[in-house]
Amino acid sequence: MRLVVLQPSYLPWLGYFDQMRRADVFVFYDDVQYDRESWRNRNRIKTREGWQWLTVPVRLGGRFGSAIVDVEIDERRDWRRKHLMTLAQSYARAPYLKRYLEGIERILLARGARLVDLNIELTRYLSDELGLTTRCLRSSELGVAGARSERLVDICRALQATHYLTGDAARSYLDETLFEEAGIRVEYHGYRHPSYSQLHGEFLPYMSVVDLLFNCGEDSLEVLKGGDP
Repeated sequence: MRLVVLQPSYLPWLGYFDQMRRADVFVFYDDVQYDRESWRNRNRIKTREGWQWLTVPVRLGGRFGSAIVDVEIDERRDWRRKHLMTLAQSYARAPYLKRYLEGIERILLARGARLVDLNIELTRYLSDELGLTTRCLRSSELGVAGARSERLVDICRALQATHYLTGDAARSYLDETLFEEAGIRVEYHGYRHPSYSQLHGEFLPYMSVVDLLFNCGEDSLEVLKGGDP
């Protein structure tokens, strides 16, 4: 059984969903430390002027080391409608904008308090629209303690995983010996970003998956698969 463990992100990129596609079980790593200015609360879309951040404002209350699961959304600005307006304007000519924007709008305007809930609900919606059926769980609900590689190994054990799939960046910090000793094979996700028909001139990779969906619709999953190593 192949397991993937990733932190919840805002409107993630293609590679995030490709890891989910290749997993038997996907775990949202939601109870580790929140890192500022990361993919947890922002992502990029393509506009007429090039790529642009969509950023969810958050409130940490001055607390250092807050867990992702505890981070609250800052509602002092009407960022939700601003994001929807930016998407609508930037992708006005995209053939599948209306098909997916309505679902995104429904989730954004529901106004939940926590960033993690927003991210997970959006990710579940987008994965459903891609046609993914991977079983998804939250690490905060597993009752597995520990830190770093030790905890990842214990999550694998708890879910009876035989393979652990992770991104290439993990090569610099993952303790593979612990996995080997537990009989778990580590695999690295060397995703090669595919190109596809895109608005606004020259192709830009590493945008949010909404860029793919708005432009390619029901063909999005096949495009996403094109990045397989």
